[in-house]
Amino acid sequence: MDESVFDRAKEFAKGIFDGDSSGHDLYHTIRVHDLARTICSKEGGDMGIVRLAALLHDVDDRKLFGDNGFANARRFMDSEQIPAKDQEFICEIISQVSFKGKDSVMPSTLEGKIVQDADRMDAIGAIGIARAFAYGGSKGRAMHIPGEGPKEGMSEKEYFANQGTSVNHFYEKLLLLKDMMNTRTAKYMAQARHDYMVGYLDEFMAEWEGRR
Repeated sequence: MDESVFDRAKEFAKGIFDGDSSGHDLYHTIRVHDLARTICSKEGGDMGIVRLAALLHDVDDRKLFGDNGFANARRFMDSEQIPAKDQEFICEIISQVSFKGKDSVMPSTLEGKIVQDADRMDAIGAIGIARAFAYGGSKGRAMHIPGEGPKEGMSEKEYFANQGTSVNHFYEKLLLLKDMMNTRTAKYMAQARHDYMVGYLDEFMAEWEGRR
């Protein structure tokens, strides 16, 4: 694919996410693209497919747009005359990216695994912490409620219906992601981000409880 396709995909995503403050914004998309590009350069796979799937992975996010059959992604790819075979491949990748509790799936292709790893990587570490609280705040969720524990082992339906606190979200999803990475490169990168979150939660609770 010509480099200009990716430039136009970024502009398309910018229009989709303009004004978003939930953490699912243009810059999340760009970070996922850059991470996917890094992972793909080390793991192999079709770089063009990986890059375009990463740039379009959230343009039809069900949390933001409901179940619309990848209408936005298809509209962009049609405008770029992306071959039908590649469009189906990219839509398959997008369909497998999201975390769905115990119903999460491992993508069937290397390219899908790379994009999923990149998306999950942006949900952990320092940026992941910031995104968790930004999203929780956008949905009116409390940061933390003493005595309200996380819900473990949720199904896809239960996970998307859950209205728990931002701190519980770490235990329900974010701290699980390190061990759900698919590629060797992502597993290595995820460790430091995971450790940072563990340290952050320890400090959060110490400050919350007035211990330091």
